[in-house]
Amino acid sequence: MSNTGLYMRDSGAGRPVVLIHGWSCPGQFFQNQIDNLQNHARCLVPDLPGHGQTGNHLPLTIEAAAEAVHAVLVDREISDAIVCGWSMGALVAYAMVERFGADRLSAFVAIDMTPKVLNTSTWQNGTLNGLNSELNQVFLDAIVPDWPKLPGRIASRLFADGLPVGQEQKEKAALEIAKADPALLKPMWASLTAQDFRSLLADFPVPFHLVAGRRSQLYGHGVHLWHEKHVPDFQLHLYDRSGHAPHMEEPARFNALLMDLINQT
Repeated sequence: MSNTGLYMRDSGAGRPVVLIHGWSCPGQFFQNQIDNLQNHARCLVPDLPGHGQTGNHLPLTIEAAAEAVHAVLVDREISDAIVCGWSMGALVAYAMVERFGADRLSAFVAIDMTPKVLNTSTWQNGTLNGLNSELNQVFLDAIVPDWPKLPGRIASRLFADGLPVGQEQKEKAALEIAKADPALLKPMWASLTAQDFRSLLADFPVPFHLVAGRRSQLYGHGVHLWHEKHVPDFQLHLYDRSGHAPHMEEPARFNALLMDLINQT
């Protein structure tokens, strides 16, 4: 646990790689990357507020998460870092850049994420299920009372639509998600769905890589096109056999991308 209250895995040596997880899926969802990269890089993997070993030690907001991650980078004198944000983790990284700049970053990787989750009459690149503010309130009201039913549903939506997924992988994800406290997850969901980073991404200060599954159940091709049109120094990496979690579904290819970035001078 850092002195900020943020739990941070810190292993390996070399160029720093910061891996920031998604909602309800704490840092161990990057275990493949930790295992395969720590001989080549220094892997820093937090549990964000409301998740894992950080739990309720910090305010339950995207902003507090961003401030805590940045504080650890400053405390441990991290620079020239490759920062990777999966889903909610991308929003945390954006909030960190918005507040503190990108002097400690050399490149950014987003995993299957949009800059604005909620759909509106003028923005249809939120979630594919058409989540808007009214439907989001229904979900927020249900998170705590319906929690026993949700981990399996959440885990199923992580993986590619229309492809057989190893049942063991899906069950393992559901078991990890089920360990969470829904009373802590609820305010984090409220905070992440309140974010809009379109303006920031249109002037993003470091090279930007979007890794996205072609079979994602959460975000569609419109998100990819928006990034291609608006984000400077942008590269899109589409994974044919992945959904919302390419780093778990096609880990060898994802790890190779990170290795390429690690080896760049």
